[in-house]
Amino acid sequence: MQDISGKRALVTGAAGGIGQAIVARLKQHGAVVCGTDRVVGDADHFVTGDLTDGSFTDRLPAEAAELMGGLDIVVNNAGIITRGDITQASDEDFTRTMGINVEAPFRICRAAIPLMQDKGGAIVNLASCWGVHPGPNHPLYIMSKAAVASLTQCLGMDHAHQGIRVNGVCPNEVNTPMLRTGFATRGLDPDKAIETLNSSVPLGRIAEPEDIADVVVFLASDQSRYMCGALLEVNGGKPVQ
Repeated sequence: MQDISGKRALVTGAAGGIGQAIVARLKQHGAVVCGTDRVVGDADHFVTGDLTDGSFTDRLPAEAAELMGGLDIVVNNAGIITRGDITQASDEDFTRTMGINVEAPFRICRAAIPLMQDKGGAIVNLASCWGVHPGPNHPLYIMSKAAVASLTQCLGMDHAHQGIRVNGVCPNEVNTPMLRTGFATRGLDPDKAIETLNSSVPLGRIAEPEDIADVVVFLASDQSRYMCGALLEVNGGKPVQ
């Protein structure tokens, strides 16, 4: 049983597929959760806002701590996938991808660490297998998640002496509304596309959001108490292709 009962957790992207699962698992294990997203989701507390707004992300950890009476866990889950080769990428694509996937976790970590430094805590960043094993046709997504992975490893070393453990989860494909919408946008049947993906995974299926959430809770709990700067690949045995 993960030891997070009574811990206070902030989760970004809390209304999305993986975010909802993370919130549910944290609450199931006894944590108090403040979620944030552009729309309201299910959490003990919820703060709506835009992660591309630097002033919002700068004050978010303090606002969450005020609502919950402290801050013990931060999960930087929010992210977007921008597809297509580099010649198809616009300046707007670059700015939005880096704003949500890189700048927001940077600002949130920067603001959260001083709130945790006297008592310790856990930060879990959602990177990606694609950030540590680059594949084709997703240069913006890949470079953004590579940045998150490197940030995680650096912060894991820099703040371990304060009792703040920073680790990362690296999923491959996950069965979320975002993945399904991506297939539909490209004119594919989402169910058939996911069936095809399932056959490419040694374990026999792509991840469900709960598969990722369970690893997040593990890294947030005392069961991972000796882990700092780790990047856990949660991929069912499938390499990036």
